[in-house]
Amino acid sequence: MKHLIPFLNRRPTVAVIRLAGMIGSGGRAQLNDEALGPVIDKAFARGKPVAVALVVNSPGGSPVQSSLIAARIRRLAEEKEIPVHAFVEDVAASGGYWLAVAADDIWVDNSSILGSIGVISAGFGAQVLLSRQGIERRVYTAGKSKSTLDPFLPEKPEDVARLKGILEQIHEAFIAHVKSRRGTKLADDPDLFTGEFWLGGRATELGLADGIGHLIPKMKEIYGEKVRFARYGRRRTLFQRFGATLAQDAITAIEERAGYARFGL
Repeated sequence: MKHLIPFLNRRPTVAVIRLAGMIGSGGRAQLNDEALGPVIDKAFARGKPVAVALVVNSPGGSPVQSSLIAARIRRLAEEKEIPVHAFVEDVAASGGYWLAVAADDIWVDNSSILGSIGVISAGFGAQVLLSRQGIERRVYTAGKSKSTLDPFLPEKPEDVARLKGILEQIHEAFIAHVKSRRGTKLADDPDLFTGEFWLGGRATELGLADGIGHLIPKMKEIYGEKVRFARYGRRRTLFQRFGATLAQDAITAIEERAGYARFGL
C-alpha cells in the first residue's frame, strides 16, 4: 500500500538487466534488439528506478545488434536521466564489451575477461572436397560483384580485400564507440584496439573498467543499504519451456560454447 501514499518514503530501486549469451539476429541468439527491446524499455520505465544495472556475460557476436542494443540503452538513459552501471561476470569481450560501455561505469571481478576490441569474420572452403567427389560448382550472376567469398569456389584475392575493407570500417566504428564512452579514462596503450583481451585488474589499469566491484555491494555503496533490485530478462516461450525447440537450443549451445571457448572459458 506504500505506493498509494505519496508522503511515505519509498526504497530506491535499481533495475537489473541481464545481458548474457551470444549477440545476433534471429531466434537462436540470446541477445538481440528485437527480443531485448521490450525488456530494456520496461526496466527504464517501471517504478522510476534510481539506476539501471547491466549484468554482462557475453563473448560478443553481431556488431549491428550490439550497436542497436547499446544505442537503445543510451537513448533511454539520456531521455529519463537515469545512470547506468555495468557489472561484468565471466566475460565482456568484443560485442559484449560494446554493450558494457553503454554504461556510465563498468565494474568487474578480478577474473573477468574484457576487451577483444576488434572484428572477426570466419568461414570455410570446401572446393577441394567437392573436386575430389567429382562435383562441379556452377554460379551465374549479373554483376561482377554479386557472388563473393563462395565457400565452394577458390578464394579470390579481390574478395578478401573487399571483406577486409568492410571489417576495418566496422572496427573503426567500434573504436569510436569505446572512445566516446570511456574518453580520457583510456590508457595510451598500443594494444588497446588490437583485439587483445585482459583480466579485470589489468583491464581497469587500461581504463576499460572503473574498478573491482560486484552488483549488490556496489549498488548499496552508491544508493544506500535499503536499495532494492528489480530484475528484468528475456522470458522463455511456452514451447521452449517444454523442450519443443530442443534441436535449436542444442545448436545455440554449441555456438555459445565456441564463443566462450575463444577466451578460455
